Amino acid sequence: MEIEPSSKSPASVKPVHAVREKKTRSLGRRFIQQRHVQTMALLGIAWMFIFNYIPMYGIIIAFKEYNIIGTISEAPWVGLDHFKEFFEDENLGNVIRNTLGMSLLKLVIGFPLPIVFALFLNELRSVRFKRTVQTISYLPHFLSWVVLGGILATWLSETGIINDFLMALNFIDAPITYLAEPKYFWTIIITSDIWKELGWSAIIYLAAISSVSPEMYEAATIDGAGRFQKMWYVTLPSIKSTITILFILAVSGVLNSNFDQILVLRNSLNDSASNVIDYYVYQTGLLSGRYSYATAVGLLKSVIALILLLIANKVSKKINGTSLF
Repeated sequence: MEIEPSSKSPASVKPVHAVREKKTRSLGRRFIQQRHVQTMALLGIAWMFIFNYIPMYGIIIAFKEYNIIGTISEAPWVGLDHFKEFFEDENLGNVIRNTLGMSLLKLVIGFPLPIVFALFLNELRSVRFKRTVQTISYLPHFLSWVVLGGILATWLSETGIINDFLMALNFIDAPITYLAEPKYFWTIIITSDIWKELGWSAIIYLAAISSVSPEMYEAATIDGAGRFQKMWYVTLPSIKSTITILFILAVSGVLNSNFDQILVLRNSLNDSASNVIDYYVYQTGLLSGRYSYATAVGLLKSVIALILLLIANKVSKKINGTSLF
């Protein structure tokens, strides 16, 4: 078999280095044209590197007995002693129970509510009323827990509006100091978290719903589908990927307990129900000065969160084909 010679002459074939040089020039020209945007991006990357990656060197104090007077390199190695001490702590059971209890209840109750709220909000016909409801619902998100904590403490006091309202309806006979009773703490935490984040969390789902093709709703209408059937068979399947990704992230953060919220609403009277991992780390690390021990607990929490993320991602990918990576 004869091999036909190439129709291109050697002179017409560009060297590899010439192609690379041309690409480099085009990238440099594009960078100059987008210099303002590129500068903003580089500042963001520099901020992330300085405040998120460089401090990771300090993680090694989890395996050392660090003293604030000395340096990290001078601290003696203790291996896994801090991790062993954490697992032998008598408060471990209560801390894990409170953390998982509140986080799982937030996941089970608080995760579906923004989806339901977005679905019903999307069905409102009046644009003005829809915008009003949406604005009122996500307004609490912009208030810090310091402000909301003060509001809740006033409402839940013996002379607060909650006691006045319940006594007016004859649900209770005497005022209750809710923040002083551990049995009410979980309910207060979950309810206030939903109140603060419901509207803001629904924005993501509303954005996903807005991208659904109107032709799908028209086809469903022709087939005789009602409004609830359209939500179930058209809207929900169309935003399935968004729901899945947010659920994976929520599962990975199941050990997070919203430290700001806990710190503002807890007190010595409800300590048995409010002592979670985040506050435990704060108490042992900053208040007691045991920085190495607190770092070890925080590192262990991060490793578990990574494992949960990988498991949730794998399960989601196998069940419905949607995953983060």
